[in-house]
Amino acid sequence: MNKEVLLLRSIIEHKDITQRELAAECGIALGSVNAKIKQCAENGLIEKTGNGFEVTGKGLEFIRPYRTEKAVIMAAGFGSRFVPLTLETPKGLLEVFGEPMIERQIKELHEAGVTDITVIVGYMKEKFEYLIDKYGVKLRYNPEFTDKNTLASLYHAADELEGSNCYILSSDNWMKINLYHSYEPCAWYASQHAKGRTSEWVLESDAKGRITDTYPGGMDCDYMYGPAYFSKEFSEEFVPVLKKYYEMLNGTAKKRLIAYFGNTPENKIKAPVMYVNRQPDGVIYEFENLEELRSFDKKYVNDSGSEAMQLVSRVFNVPESDIKKIRCLKSGMTNNSWLFSIGDESYISRIPGEGTDKLINRRQEKAAYDAVRELGITEELIYFNPDTGCKISRFYENSRNAAARSEDDLKACMKLLKGMHDSGVSVEHEFDIEERIGWYERLIDEVTAEDDPDYKNHGIPFRDYSEVSKVKDELLRWLKERNIEKCLSHIDPVVDNFIFLPDGTCKLIDWEYAGMCNRYIDIAMCAIYSFMNEEKMRNLTTIYFGRDVSEEEQKIVFAYAALGGMLWSLWGVYKEKLGVQFTDYTLKMYRYMKEYSKKVLG
Repeated sequence: MNKEVLLLRSIIEHKDITQRELAAECGIALGSVNAKIKQCAENGLIEKTGNGFEVTGKGLEFIRPYRTEKAVIMAAGFGSRFVPLTLETPKGLLEVFGEPMIERQIKELHEAGVTDITVIVGYMKEKFEYLIDKYGVKLRYNPEFTDKNTLASLYHAADELEGSNCYILSSDNWMKINLYHSYEPCAWYASQHAKGRTSEWVLESDAKGRITDTYPGGMDCDYMYGPAYFSKEFSEEFVPVLKKYYEMLNGTAKKRLIAYFGNTPENKIKAPVMYVNRQPDGVIYEFENLEELRSFDKKYVNDSGSEAMQLVSRVFNVPESDIKKIRCLKSGMTNNSWLFSIGDESYISRIPGEGTDKLINRRQEKAAYDAVRELGITEELIYFNPDTGCKISRFYENSRNAAARSEDDLKACMKLLKGMHDSGVSVEHEFDIEERIGWYERLIDEVTAEDDPDYKNHGIPFRDYSEVSKVKDELLRWLKERNIEKCLSHIDPVVDNFIFLPDGTCKLIDWEYAGMCNRYIDIAMCAIYSFMNEEKMRNLTTIYFGRDVSEEEQKIVFAYAALGGMLWSLWGVYKEKLGVQFTDYTLKMYRYMKEYSKKVLG
């Protein structure tokens, strides 16, 4: 660390500062400060003025290479631990004492003379657009924000780091005092000291304050907490390391960036030097959840500003302060769900996901729930709004999802399904897979045309889709010739939708796609959702019927496995066009269409 820079910075920022005050400001012993002042004066970097000192022109030239030039603010993540607020607002835009956390930091940077600011966005990226006009920031999109972490965000901002002195901030930090400066003497990571055990990332350092190792969890130690600063020299060494690790890991590892600065076994490259910037308690705040924010800003106790919280408050007729133990339960393919408690009871609130209003008829879903209520096979509904799709249901403590590899679980699930199919319960609407495939095709075309008004080709990315579509028509004709008996079908019997209560009772939840169809489609859908092969699919069919099945019956299941694969691959393509990222789900579903149609049509 260059202590001369630290000394000159303090003199620039504080007119008439005394030597004793300089020692406190720089965290250097008074004797060392006296020696440094004498050395700087002899070198013509400072001169005595009245009660203090002044940096000379030579001193300003000396400190110029240490001037802070840029800042990169990480704001791409979802903030799952802050649901339900982050279902409506990105975490960095949540207000503390009436001011968005990211705005407070931008203002602090401006006060330090740092105006070249890049915000890395992802989740709800449009919410940050106003910052361009209000503060002159730049927005940089991280397309991998859904399944990758800080490493990926920084990778996409690597060019901002190269050749620049740059702060790295998290949008959801709140600093009681301004930690940013026009000049910085070295690369550093902010930290606090844990008295006792911590689960945070530990920063081990040597006698000079240089980070020597990092690892999660420790006792009576410094831990990473808050912003970081990358000097030009640091970035010159670090950016190649960043790119190497990103490419090596294919960007998939959800690693803290700091993990690559220590001497961990995975480090194959010598990490550049970075110092610990220790801060006292009560300066930096990283709010982990709504409970922590409530204890800091009393506004949030009974007025979070969240529509989801307000809904729960109305439904249960309680103040928001009674809604506790909040956590993200699922950020799913279709919906977002969060768990909460009121008193001794726990509940799940479902918030429909992006584009869901075009995929699901919530009035039909409500009709399906009403139809099967007397069968006692669903979760207990507390609230259901057929206009918005918002749902609140009881959460069963110590329950578990069905396991696709468990024969006993599959038997219980198929018994429940068959009982529902045989019950004679019905609804007025149908689930027509031909109509749904056509509907998803049109949705994909519409959203593709919105993105590219001049496009002329089909918006579906599979190159052989026209040929596969002809196979789809043949399968539909083949099925119609069989005149299969209709019954109420769940359509979405993925094993995760079967839950086992502690007493062994099996329930089937999430009836979003349910409608009149037939029993074979539910067997097929259950199979493809678990990525079953032919042998396992045949076994599932046998379990359902409780007997050996004819080849004709099995082919009907195969036909729906193929059509279901086509349906859900289109569903995935549409969701991806809306910005929801999947892995290879669409590919796997599309393969079911190709492979299982051959088992039916030859």
